[in-house]
Amino acid sequence: MSKKLHISLLALAVSAASSSVLALEAASIKLADGLEFTPTLQVSERYDDNFRGVERNEESSWITTIAPTFSLGAEGRKSAYKLSYTAVSDTFHSSHKDNNTDHHLTADAGFEFDARNRLKLNAGYHDIEETASVDQNVENDMYNTKNVGGVYTFGAQSARAQIDFGANYEELRYTNSNGLNADKERDTTALRSTFYYRIAPKTKALLEGRYTDYDYTNTTGRRKNSDNTGLLAGLTWEATAKTTGTAKFGREKKDFDDSRVGEKSTGMWEVGATWEPRTYSRFNLNTRRGFDEGEDNASTIKTQTTTLSWEHDWAERLTSNVSYTRSDREYQDITREDKLDTFGIGLTYEMRRWLDVGIGYKYAENDSDAINESYERNIYALTLNASL
Repeated sequence: MSKKLHISLLALAVSAASSSVLALEAASIKLADGLEFTPTLQVSERYDDNFRGVERNEESSWITTIAPTFSLGAEGRKSAYKLSYTAVSDTFHSSHKDNNTDHHLTADAGFEFDARNRLKLNAGYHDIEETASVDQNVENDMYNTKNVGGVYTFGAQSARAQIDFGANYEELRYTNSNGLNADKERDTTALRSTFYYRIAPKTKALLEGRYTDYDYTNTTGRRKNSDNTGLLAGLTWEATAKTTGTAKFGREKKDFDDSRVGEKSTGMWEVGATWEPRTYSRFNLNTRRGFDEGEDNASTIKTQTTTLSWEHDWAERLTSNVSYTRSDREYQDITREDKLDTFGIGLTYEMRRWLDVGIGYKYAENDSDAINESYERNIYALTLNASL
């Protein structure tokens, strides 16, 4: 099955209904000194006129999503811990065979040993089913990921210089029948180090090196075994001229174990910035260029994605969000290029401290030069976010 360029249905619904999750002031239950339990619930009803993201024979459906989240948090004098579980249940009213429940379990821990030494750890398990598929007669993509990682920081927060050392290991496994998608299964080991140097009271220069090893576990997928290396330089700043953000620019190289696949290289950047001209109005820019792992027989995919969004508080409890995303994906070693445009608009009303209501609309159009890969998609959503 071809794994299409697509956007998660849940992410579409949530973003279309604006930033209601962020507005919610969730209350917690105190279980013991330093230990709290926080439950939240998201319920959405949306209409998707092309939930498989296909060019022909589109299928539409009303989809009900129920997503409870349960979090346990604990804090000590120099440590903090959080364990969270989310179940995302989708009910397709026009296609009950696509009903599914995704599971997300994450754990985070933070330690401050002294003023100069800090450590953050994370682990996660995600079990997911996706309906986006080129061939509707083949079962949905079903897979799970497991990851564990952390970042060690040396240097006091007030010091002129700090350095981060990060590592992450992830496994991707498919649970489709008859070995479907087995060629996509892989183990990924990523290492990263970032050096920061303060050049102004609220601005730091940075230099970052990255190394990622992709190890495909199936024989047919091993021609994509590769090592990615990247070097970036840039700035990170806080509350400077009403903006906050990080900008990194550099170059990325991808070396394949299979000598028949040529080395790939590209300019690379990652930029995330927020401009707040007024306390009630915020503009966000996020853009990235780099390599993604290949699919549909491509060795790799050169991706450039830019998102611009505007969030505005019209009243104390009423917030709007408008966003536009442009994603260009150049498939390497095959003839294919996809250009995806996504537009979203949403409105969130904070009815109570513990209840937000959001309405939204999302439109996506993929223009591909490959056969049967172009599509249009409209999603209309109503979302409720509740807590104690």
